[in-house]
Amino acid sequence: MSTRIGKVILDEGVQKYRSTKSILLQLKDIPVRKERDDSPEEARDISDEMKMDMGKDTVHLVSYQGEFLKPCPGTREYICCGYQILNVGTNCPLDCSYCILQAYFNRPNLRVYVNLEEQLDQVFEAIDSEPDRIFRVGTGEFTDSLALDPVIRWSKMILSGFSKRKNTVLELKTKTANIRGLLESRYRDRIIVSWSLNSPFISRREEHRAASLTRRLECARECQLAGFTIGFHFDPLIVHRNWKDEYRKTVDLMDKYIEPEGIIWISLGSFRFMPALKPIIRQRHPETSVLDGEFILGLDGKMRYFKPLRMELYAFLRELLSQWHPDLGLYLCMESDEVWQASMGWTPVTSEGLRIYLDERVRKFFG
Repeated sequence: MSTRIGKVILDEGVQKYRSTKSILLQLKDIPVRKERDDSPEEARDISDEMKMDMGKDTVHLVSYQGEFLKPCPGTREYICCGYQILNVGTNCPLDCSYCILQAYFNRPNLRVYVNLEEQLDQVFEAIDSEPDRIFRVGTGEFTDSLALDPVIRWSKMILSGFSKRKNTVLELKTKTANIRGLLESRYRDRIIVSWSLNSPFISRREEHRAASLTRRLECARECQLAGFTIGFHFDPLIVHRNWKDEYRKTVDLMDKYIEPEGIIWISLGSFRFMPALKPIIRQRHPETSVLDGEFILGLDGKMRYFKPLRMELYAFLRELLSQWHPDLGLYLCMESDEVWQASMGWTPVTSEGLRIYLDERVRKFFG
């Protein structure tokens, strides 16, 4: 996967930020235009044509006026892990057919918050104000954590502040091979590099512009050898032809490249989506197979596989992964107590219980 940037847009006033100057230097041969837009981040409609390409070749430099550290937008109907999101930008240059961001934001382009560096002190003040709490923080909720790292240099900007604090970890979640910035960094402690994985079939057919499954695992191995703690996320698990054999191939590849003792956690989550996403997927990815399954409306208003099928997915992956290594920090993302018990053989019962479980994984790996 290469970063394909064809255009840069500057919001009014962003040229004063150090990040803007650094990014423009990296993209010095790319056309730049200035734009003034006073409408709120969520209030602007976009054309049907823009919805089709989503501006995935356009970097839009923005001064973000919201909170940079926020709780993950979970739902009380399902067990949530208590994750915290560091907002670095929105949208993604990858083009996975199932991506929820296609419907989540109604503003196009790869929006990069260039005032992040100036706001990091406030982020760390919030973390430092609760020294007895563990903050599990990630940048990969609304964008891929590393897809734009060669240009934006997020790894250079934020690793040091998280690495030196004993009540936090930073997780960088990606489907790319963009690890050079990490390997060049001297910071390893309390930094987790995670890859989203799927079956070879789904990876090949549905995860457009992402690194191949093998390449992701090669990079995970490089990061392990360089001293990083790593994680994996099987989310979304997707029912497709021969899915058991296909996911078994993925675990076999993991065994080939990865030392399981260095994995802090692996999450499992099944494909779920807001109803509004379905026509967008059909329009943008007419050859997709991700919508072929049978779905019902879940308690959170998202379309989900039938509960017995979700249980089968999770139970199969749990058994497969547990046979590889018995202590991988497996957990479910956004599922009910009933599904946990039936598919995992135990349950954290509540979101607080899952938070405690994952905090203990942090203590085990980082003290």
